[in-house]
Amino acid sequence: MISRRLFLHSFAGLGAFSASTAAYGVSEPVLQLRVTRYDLLPPRWPADFHLKIAVLADLHACDPWMTLDHIAAIVERANALNADIIVMLGDYVAGHSHVTSYVPAREWAAILAGLKAPLGVHAILGNHDWWEDHVVQRAGQGPTRARQALEAAGIPVYENDATRLTKDNRAFWLAGLGDQLAYVPARRFRPVRRIGVDDLTATLAKVTDDAPLILLAHEPDIAMRTPSRVALQLSGHTHGGQVRLLGRSLVLPSGPRLVYGHVRTKCDVIISGGLGCSIMPFRLGVPPEIVLVTLGQSPSGIS
Repeated sequence: MISRRLFLHSFAGLGAFSASTAAYGVSEPVLQLRVTRYDLLPPRWPADFHLKIAVLADLHACDPWMTLDHIAAIVERANALNADIIVMLGDYVAGHSHVTSYVPAREWAAILAGLKAPLGVHAILGNHDWWEDHVVQRAGQGPTRARQALEAAGIPVYENDATRLTKDNRAFWLAGLGDQLAYVPARRFRPVRRIGVDDLTATLAKVTDDAPLILLAHEPDIAMRTPSRVALQLSGHTHGGQVRLLGRSLVLPSGPRLVYGHVRTKCDVIISGGLGCSIMPFRLGVPPEIVLVTLGQSPSGIS
């Protein structure tokens, strides 16, 4: 977990950059959307089982940095990838105060309802979906406004839950972990026994056969505990550091190993750089991205 103070301190070192460089950093969330592709064959995934997964993470909807029009453009771009399944990894809610207005959950959820894939659209929540819901923080229990909006839009939200899906008569499991930092702000209101709502043991217990398993976890931190039973873990949260210079990220919310890209622990882990901004509306060296993961090998032998 990174504090606002440390994040701002990290930005102090950027003062020597020119105004044009700063402008590039601020405009990047709107102008530089890219698709980052990973072709993987994890040990626990059958080589002849071809699955394409489009991954959206860390929207942080707000004006002017992540407007409804921009979200609609992301939806259109994601749909054009023709993925088998689309997953969303949380933090739909803005995570900083440098905005002209916040976008109500029902409005961004209505746009996300336009996502389409043969095996559906599936979501988990992120820490800011919990943190910015002050009613939930004071009450010490959900559901959050973000979850209610997504479910009202027809998008299932997983919290320590799993579902069994099939493609071409081949089964796999999709599991979603509860957020690991959900009640950090609640400590201001009362003693908190546990800050997370995650339960990895209970989540995995819902997987009832040996079909391959994909785990959605907003924060990548759980990767150090994720067993090899999991073929692939998909995470966001870090924004790839949000500012990356000379190949190094300045902000490391999940530590130096779990920052960005493809990491191998006991399973394969993909950490998305995300789409929006947290703490400050500034990205540099980490363009916003939709991730496209292709598992297995195509009939030609090329993933």
